[in-house]
Amino acid sequence: MTRCLVTGATGYIGGRLVPELLRAGYGVRCMARSPGRLRDHAWHARVEIGQADALVPEQTRAALESVDVAYYLIHTMGSGRDFAGKDRAAATVFASAAKDAGVRRIVYLGGLTPADKPSPHMRSRGEVARILLDSDVPTAVLRAAMIIGSGSVSFEMLRYLTERLPVMTTPRWVRTRTQPIAIRDVLRYLVACAELPPEVSRGFDIGGPDVLSYGEMMQGYADAAGLPPRVIIPVPLLTPRLSSYWVGLVTPVPAGVARPLVESLRNEAVCREHDIARHVPDPPEGLIGFRQAVDLALRRIKEADVATRWSSASTPGAPSDPLPTDPDWAGGSLYVDERSRPVNAAPEELWRVIEGIGGDNGWYSLPVAWRVRGLLDRLMGGVGLRRGRRDPHRLRVGDALDFWRVEEIVPGSLLRLRAEMRLPGLAWLELTCRKENGRTVYGQRAIFHPRGLLGHLYWWGISPLHGLIFGRMPGNVARAAARGGR
Repeated sequence: MTRCLVTGATGYIGGRLVPELLRAGYGVRCMARSPGRLRDHAWHARVEIGQADALVPEQTRAALESVDVAYYLIHTMGSGRDFAGKDRAAATVFASAAKDAGVRRIVYLGGLTPADKPSPHMRSRGEVARILLDSDVPTAVLRAAMIIGSGSVSFEMLRYLTERLPVMTTPRWVRTRTQPIAIRDVLRYLVACAELPPEVSRGFDIGGPDVLSYGEMMQGYADAAGLPPRVIIPVPLLTPRLSSYWVGLVTPVPAGVARPLVESLRNEAVCREHDIARHVPDPPEGLIGFRQAVDLALRRIKEADVATRWSSASTPGAPSDPLPTDPDWAGGSLYVDERSRPVNAAPEELWRVIEGIGGDNGWYSLPVAWRVRGLLDRLMGGVGLRRGRRDPHRLRVGDALDFWRVEEIVPGSLLRLRAEMRLPGLAWLELTCRKENGRTVYGQRAIFHPRGLLGHLYWWGISPLHGLIFGRMPGNVARAAARGGR
């Protein structure tokens, strides 16, 4: 059996590629820095897990041992000014490790890079492609523009801009032509590349059948969603930096992620060839067009059947330290706000409320205060509250939940969230459900590890607000559980 290694399995593309490879009959190994984040995926028991950091040669080489096809789906978009250096280093390590391990093919999903003045993000994608192509391992580089699918960052940006702004002044990039591609076609190409003959080592442009401007895509989305036509007024004043802040305020996409996307939209992204069809023929019904791709995505969202989202991947720069109460914690100052409350409901009812927290259900205390905190976070370039939830009822390890990340979940008893808002320190929120003396008890613990003097000042300065927010949560959660989760 051909064995495939998938990097980035906790991300949007990788998380969808794994089940497609399994369905096609391949053996799959996932390479991840934090294997625990894959635990709750439906396919977890059917794959091997190789714990490795792509920047550590020995770990990467071990993960690639006995692998036939390696999918390189790693990028550091939005991770700071040195993202290109990190991309270069990781690709170099991976290329060398793949050669040493005897991998017979690398498959990389990159972007359509314009010949004239590419953005830093697209230039980095092109550099990664060259490093992998120069590895002496046969490599297929798939170059795509916007990927349209439920939960993709490009689709979410398009969706929220269109839905929230019936009249908008927009940068000139709304007139730039691009060739979007449906996520289903991207996955079909990725899976098929595992069987390319060894003499094929090159890049391929992939795109759907439609070439559209961003403005035309917004109007197309509005029509598919049953919205009136949008009024779009292009203006020349919005620079990529200003545009990214504008996108960050209106959509769930934080400015740090939006900026490389916006910079890329300045350049036309249209396929220059369709050579991939020589090896992977178009399906009889043809490639999926933009309107059908939007319809499929909207149907998934409506049915709450979104397998992965752009926020499935960790937010660049988010804390990665262990919970302060773990045995290997290094010590230091720690602030804890701990509360509990008996609940007049069965544990199952309380757990339903706990697992359904956040997103449209809110946080059971002072909604205005939560919205203000989310807005402040977005103004500082953070993720804010608009990421919402992947599923309205169920959570799994690694899910984004507003400005938190699910770090641990023990069904029926524990939900631990790690903060991904901008903070001068590290923060967690634990919600528990337990039985004590025959009664259901709700437990709540907020933990903060300050970074420097600013961290201590932050905690003491915001303590009165925490008292209001965290003080009201237990009672409101208990009442919701007693009402059957309503």
